[in-house]
Amino acid sequence: MSGLPELLTERLKLRPFSLDDAPDVAGLCGAWEIADTTANIPHPYELPMAEAWIGTHGPAFERGESVSLAITRQEDGHLVGAIGLHIDAVNRSAEIGYWIGKPFWNRGFATEATKSMIAYGFEVVGLNRICARHMTRNPASGRVMEKAGLKFEGILRQSIYRWERYEDAAIRSILREEYLTKAHSSKEDA
Repeated sequence: MSGLPELLTERLKLRPFSLDDAPDVAGLCGAWEIADTTANIPHPYELPMAEAWIGTHGPAFERGESVSLAITRQEDGHLVGAIGLHIDAVNRSAEIGYWIGKPFWNRGFATEATKSMIAYGFEVVGLNRICARHMTRNPASGRVMEKAGLKFEGILRQSIYRWERYEDAAIRSILREEYLTKAHSSKEDA
């Protein structure tokens, strides 16, 4: 699809979505626990929504606005979630976002996928900064970001309006120079 990349990690394959994924996307995103702590996944989440969302990926990639990929297990190709970079080309920065289906929580998939997407952002897209936000009531997402190398910057007070209430969001980031320093020291240790 439209030149979107495929990225391999130790256990995962990050690949472009196809319309065949729509039923699984709708099933996984249909869980209240997914919608509850994300800023923009609706609930209920139905099949036509998944199809429409997948249809946006190729054109957005071609315009240089985003890279959205399915997170699948290498062993069986099963969809476990999604990850994306929303690109600000003028400032050579991006915001990373992800979700993992509830049956696949606490297996390290989000961290593994996030590290791979960060590498892609710096090494292929040529970004200088990648940030991520999470609702403060979702500390598990913050731990994923920390493990992927993003540093805490602060709290964006009541910056998200969701489910008829305001939510505080923590913001974290990693800079290109930090990524390169870490990558260089990892190679020396090997």
